[in-house]
Amino acid sequence: MERLVSTNPATGERLGDVAIATPADVTAAVQRAQEAQKSWGRVPIQERGKRVMRLQGLLSDRCEDLAKKITAESGKTRYESITMELAGLIDLVGYFGRRAHKILAPQDIPLHLFKHRRSYVHYVPRGVVGIISPWNFPFMIPFGEAIMAMLAGNAVVIKPSEITPLIANTIVDMVHEAKLPQDLVQVIHGRGEVGAALIQSDVNYVCFTGSVATGRRVAAACGERLIPCTLELGGKAPAVVCADADLDRTAQALVWGAFANSGQVCASVERVYADQAIHDALLSKVVRLTQRLRQGDPSQLDTDVGAICFDRQISVAQELLADAQENGATIHCGGSQTRSTIGQFFGPTVVSNVTQDMRCMREESFAPIMPIMSVRNETEAIRLANDSQLGLLAYVFTSDKAKGRRIADQIEAGTVMVNDVLVTYGAPETPWMGVKTSGLGRVHSDEGLRDLCQARHVNHDRLFSLPKELWWYPYSEKGYRRALKALRLFFGKRLS
Repeated sequence: MERLVSTNPATGERLGDVAIATPADVTAAVQRAQEAQKSWGRVPIQERGKRVMRLQGLLSDRCEDLAKKITAESGKTRYESITMELAGLIDLVGYFGRRAHKILAPQDIPLHLFKHRRSYVHYVPRGVVGIISPWNFPFMIPFGEAIMAMLAGNAVVIKPSEITPLIANTIVDMVHEAKLPQDLVQVIHGRGEVGAALIQSDVNYVCFTGSVATGRRVAAACGERLIPCTLELGGKAPAVVCADADLDRTAQALVWGAFANSGQVCASVERVYADQAIHDALLSKVVRLTQRLRQGDPSQLDTDVGAICFDRQISVAQELLADAQENGATIHCGGSQTRSTIGQFFGPTVVSNVTQDMRCMREESFAPIMPIMSVRNETEAIRLANDSQLGLLAYVFTSDKAKGRRIADQIEAGTVMVNDVLVTYGAPETPWMGVKTSGLGRVHSDEGLRDLCQARHVNHDRLFSLPKELWWYPYSEKGYRRALKALRLFFGKRLS
């Protein structure tokens, strides 16, 4: 049986291996999930919330051990494993665990015309949710989506990235330790063909996080089966820096936003448009802060920037920077692979003298690269920020709050943050979603939880039923004249 091997990207150490699922394994996992879901879906929502809440205490108690495991497999620093993976996940369990029964309560629909009847929407579980998750956040993304799916009454089958398979097994272990039903959450391992088999199985909903190219294939496969999906795809987040921005705060935000998790964040600051009046000063501050970053062993608590999880991103970074240099860009720091004898590291890189047509300004790098471009004014910055097929996150920096919101309203992105970066994924009440080719649907938020259910509409009589409605058979001229008179009475010009 073929197996996937997991290695530590910072040291090259072999961490372990897992068996690759066969098509029969995938089918069997989904069938077991279907059986588990039948009883779980009948548990009252408030009770489901109480049971799932057990995970919050387990995660809190084990967070240091979990952080070490996440760091070993993903290469992010231990500090980032705690703050970027575990803190938001622990909060998400509590937020939705306490509120799911209210969020998923039936919603009344006031009827403006048929006052003798009443309508409401109620939410029922979809069944089995398939989660295909990425390597850059191998714990928070699949576990967070699984928690929300369980609260909605679903069972879950997770296909983690083949780059980071081991930590996903911990999700199942913790679900079992929390005494949640056997087979409610399962993990299957493999490459793309296993993810494809999961979609082709009897899952009822798919949550996918990954590249635009793969997302298109996932959407097509789900469309073929007429099942809904949520797609969280690529990003090329722009940062618009106005002339009145607080440059010290802005520079610190940009450096963290570009280099956290070695730039392997779909919301990373990937291009900066700085007003020409402050461009040079901002560039100087950013370079100085970047040069102070300590890159090295991510298991050490004083390391700022860890390793590159997926070695292919090093080649991508090299290609984008070579194109930029050939076309006149200036690399101020970083720009190359570091610690080349051991592990996968790429130095945090700041680039200036860039133009909009350079590849580093148009293609997602998923690496620690920050291009900074001088623009004439805010109007040009907004135009260039929108000059992309990607639209996940965007950022605006200004000391004028009203102006910040005005600019944010004009930027084509699922989320725009003013004077901050990245963190809204850690706010469970806010929706995480993309526009253009950055995805479909949303995760997190009340709406994201409801999306994991099937919404059903019920319309019923209030106090009594009439013997016969006016528009029922048999038709007649008298009935026609009555209907005509009613239309003119209620919707005629005079009344309008």
